[in-house]
Amino acid sequence: MTQAFYRKWRPQTWDQVIGQEHITTTLRNAVAAERVAHAYLFAGPRGTGKTTSARLLAKAVNCLAEDPAQRPCNQCEHCLAINNGRFMDLIEIDAASNNGVDDVRDLRDKINFAPNQGRYKIYIIDEVHMLSGAAFNALLKTLEEPPAHAIFVLATTEVHKIPATVLSRCQRHEFRSIPVADIVAVLRTIVEHEGIEVEDAVLPLIARQATGSLRDAISLLDQLASATESITLEMAQAVLGTTTGQSVVSLIAALLGGEAGRGLDIIHASLDAGADPRQFARQVVEYLRGLLLIRAGNADQVDVPAEMRAEMAAHAQALPAACLLAVIRAFNQAAAGMRNAWHPALPLEMAFMEALEAPAVEPAPAPAAVPQQAPLKRATNPQAAPAPRPQKAAATAAVDAQAPTSLASQWEQILKAVRERNPQTQALLNSCRPLGMKGNTLVLGFNGDFAKSKMESGEHLDILQEVMTSVLGKSVPVLCVVAPGGELPPDIDQNGMVATALRDLGGKIVDIQ
Repeated sequence: MTQAFYRKWRPQTWDQVIGQEHITTTLRNAVAAERVAHAYLFAGPRGTGKTTSARLLAKAVNCLAEDPAQRPCNQCEHCLAINNGRFMDLIEIDAASNNGVDDVRDLRDKINFAPNQGRYKIYIIDEVHMLSGAAFNALLKTLEEPPAHAIFVLATTEVHKIPATVLSRCQRHEFRSIPVADIVAVLRTIVEHEGIEVEDAVLPLIARQATGSLRDAISLLDQLASATESITLEMAQAVLGTTTGQSVVSLIAALLGGEAGRGLDIIHASLDAGADPRQFARQVVEYLRGLLLIRAGNADQVDVPAEMRAEMAAHAQALPAACLLAVIRAFNQAAAGMRNAWHPALPLEMAFMEALEAPAVEPAPAPAAVPQQAPLKRATNPQAAPAPRPQKAAATAAVDAQAPTSLASQWEQILKAVRERNPQTQALLNSCRPLGMKGNTLVLGFNGDFAKSKMESGEHLDILQEVMTSVLGKSVPVLCVVAPGGELPPDIDQNGMVATALRDLGGKIVDIQ
């Protein structure tokens, strides 16, 4: 029988443990100084090296090498016995299936017997949080005063379920998720030694899907290698049930355009092609997280293919931070709720529809002490019932105006009326902000060219101008500009809405997206 990759490539020395140097250094120094604790708690995500480090500790304390700093040596009788699974003084217990008080009492009765081969008996209790309350109580006395020849290593993925009385009796070490780059490096080593033909883009795909678990990544590589001699990206996506990055990009583009039907079609097409719904949601969240990092000025932390960077930069500019956070929350909730969904596509559909409703910015409230102008009524005949001439107004998205006037106070009504005409147009308006007036023209500022060009294409501008004429009672031309952060372009009238609100109405800038 062929040995699984994750067992074949299990680390045999401290240096081979990946991504946990803060723990291996401490344990190695403790062994070298012969100051090993009687009880350890290894906590952290699955597949990050908890059981492996416990076995290395068992080898090190029983190693026969004369120099403690060289333990484990992987050459002595005891090291080889542990490597081959025949060391009688290494006892591994699965708490998921041995979680009763009788199991712990049996362990407690046997622990006083001296070791059969080595210096120490090592008890590794995996998934220790699965023990019952009575079992934990039975374990306490042994943990507090164990025999001199016994060492306990408790491993768990859910440290919050461990009683405080147990935590206080252990030396605690937190294992971390392993970075994608480190996982890719390990996978590349395995591929080279095993003689596997694999496309360059496959290893990062596997590493990202493993979500920080090196064991999961190695198992996925083993699965792919068993299916074919040459692993292509297309085949890997099909076997692993992932979707192409372009599907995620297209979904975000549909979101920016307010295209509900197109977005749902993309979701359904991906699932029909075999994509796993939960993994699809995770990929969307990962993509949106990348946009968030780009907006925050941390683009160097975004690990994506070079061809996707330009599109991500455009999407990051087009999605205001408040909207981006709301969309991330929606899809993250979808990923978390997949297990309880009776229809696999439903959480994704709900997340996308909620994302369409996400506000571009939080509205700036006006202080209650200042009287506000009564809203204008919609004119049924713009020529027969002209609205009053618009007064000086503050840009609703960027200014805290103490006396919002005509256009500012009617902006929500305009957005609502636009939505009745075309939800896609309203979604585009949510990604911009009114900047000011250039003569009689309203200037709309967009964070990037992507959303601006969308607004200028099709019938979107015509719909907005028709609605504004109906609501305001006069025709107001519209000019779209790229203005990241809401700054007025130099060619825009500095006496427009924003400048007026700041100078005359006591307004102040409260938010710049």
